Amino acid sequence: MPEIAAPLIAWYRDAARDLPWRRTGFGAWGTLVSEFMLQQTPVARVIPHLEAWLERWPTPADLAASPPADAVTQWANLGYPRRALWLHRAAVEIRDRHDGIVPRDVEALLALTGIGDYTARAVAVFAYGDRHPVVDTNTRRVLARAVEGVAQPGPPHRRDLERMDAELPDDLLKAAIVNAAAMELGAIVCTARSPKCELCPLAERCAWRAAGYPASEDRRRRQAKYEGSDRQARGAVLKALRDAAPSPVSLFAVLVDWPDAAQRDRAIDSLIADGLAEAEDDLLRLPGHPAS
Repeated sequence: MPEIAAPLIAWYRDAARDLPWRRTGFGAWGTLVSEFMLQQTPVARVIPHLEAWLERWPTPADLAASPPADAVTQWANLGYPRRALWLHRAAVEIRDRHDGIVPRDVEALLALTGIGDYTARAVAVFAYGDRHPVVDTNTRRVLARAVEGVAQPGPPHRRDLERMDAELPDDLLKAAIVNAAAMELGAIVCTARSPKCELCPLAERCAWRAAGYPASEDRRRRQAKYEGSDRQARGAVLKALRDAAPSPVSLFAVLVDWPDAAQRDRAIDSLIADGLAEAEDDLLRLPGHPAS
C-alpha cells in the first residue's frame, strides 16, 4: 500500500464530516448535482440548496422535463449560474443518451455538458466505487506538501492525476477512501493559510514538514473582487429576472438605478450570450419561459 494511504484511511474513518453525499445510498444523480454545486462554493452554502434541488428533481429526467429557467431560478444565490444551465443540459443528455441513468464510464461522463476531469472521476469513484484518481484543489495541496515538500501546488496539470493514482491502493474501497480523505485533509487540516500540522495524520511522513516548512511561490489564481464587479452586476440582473419569473422584465426597467449603466448593459449582454437570459421585443426573461 502506498505510504500515505494507511494513515489517511485511519484518520478519515474517525475525522470525516457527515455530509449528505457521503451517506450510503446517496446515488449517482445526487453525487453529480453535489459536485456541480460544490465548484467554488462552500459546503455549508451547498447543503440546503442540494437538498431542495433533489427534492424537486430526484432524477435527471425530472430536471430535464422542466424549462432551463426553473433550474436557474432554483440555483438562487449559489453563484456562477451557468452551472445551473449546464446541469440542466447534462440532465437532458442523460435522459436522451443514457435512458435517464447517470453513466458510470468516465469518458461518457466527460461527454456531458459542464463535466470535467474532477467531476467525472468523482462520480465514477464516489457513486459507483470504481478506482480512479480524484484531484481537487485540496488534494493537490496535500500532495504538494506531504509528497513533494513544497508549500503550495503549481498550476493544475494532467500529471496531478498520475501523482494521485500512485498513492491509491489497488483495493477499490480503500482507493475511494484515500481519494475522499486527501480532499478532506486539505479542507479541514492541511489548509492553504493556516495548516493544523499538529492534527495531521501525515505529519511524520510529510516532506514539507521534514524540510522545515520552506516557503514557495503561491501560484494560485486569485479571484477578482466581487463588490463593484461585472459578476455582481450579472447577479443583480439574474435576481431581478428570478424575482419576476415567469413574467419577463422590460429591458428599460432592469437595474435602472445601477451606478454604472455600461456595466449593467455588459451584464445583460453577457447573460444573453451565455444562454442565461433571453431578449425579445424589449423584454428580458430567463431561458425557456414562454412570452407573457
